[in-house]
Amino acid sequence: MENREVVIEVKDLVKSFNGRVILNGINLKVYKGETLVIMGGSGCGKSTLLRNMIGTHRPDSGSIFIKGNDITKLNESEFDKIRKIYGMVFQDAALYDSMNVEENISLVLCEHTKLDPDIISIMVKMKLELVGLRGFEKFMPSQLSGGMRRRVGIARALAMDPELVFYDEPTAGLDPIIAGVIDKLILDLSKKLQITSVVVTHDMKSVFAIADRVVMLYDGKIIAEGEMSEIKNSEDPRIKQFITGSPEGPIQFLQSGDGYLDELTK
Repeated sequence: MENREVVIEVKDLVKSFNGRVILNGINLKVYKGETLVIMGGSGCGKSTLLRNMIGTHRPDSGSIFIKGNDITKLNESEFDKIRKIYGMVFQDAALYDSMNVEENISLVLCEHTKLDPDIISIMVKMKLELVGLRGFEKFMPSQLSGGMRRRVGIARALAMDPELVFYDEPTAGLDPIIAGVIDKLILDLSKKLQITSVVVTHDMKSVFAIADRVVMLYDGKIIAEGEMSEIKNSEDPRIKQFITGSPEGPIQFLQSGDGYLDELTK
């Protein structure tokens, strides 16, 4: 594994909000061509880690290297160059309601390239072909199902032919069949286009379906890292509980709101 090219490296990452430490010394590598799944329960810090990795949040301390560039030290102009090598798929697709499908996907191409409009239109059709939505260019987001909007979001993330794609809870809120379609699409695109993928999810079916390697966060720290077989065979009671979805175990549900508590005996 160490001989493979490292696309992302997170070193000693610390992030807190309002005095509460969300990420506490995260160290992580993402290798070229793999699908890395970051899993964990609500409030464990996985979405915060993702936002730091894409640069929308700045860590309190530590470093994040993308293709050898420490993004925590880049100014906005410098970071714009890094943004061109990755795509982002948001949980709710985050489409502009006032724009049709073609306009949503072409926006990034219009902003970051000087391509002729006819070429951009062809590129949009190609991306929609990849996600099985060719012919839906003129549809508005309100005319699409949740799964279709999610696929448009993936097509938009692929618009600039990125080397790296981040997914934030890509199957959240979808029924099991449509979630399976999205999982297969992520897997197929990663292999076909040789994309490095980082997927944040708490959906264990998705984890089993797409992960080359898994990282599990708990209480702001990485408590497990490895291939799916290693995670499945872990003796850590927290990991066993999360995989099985059992309400009984060291991870206690916080009744008054979202998130989890540490072991009550601590």
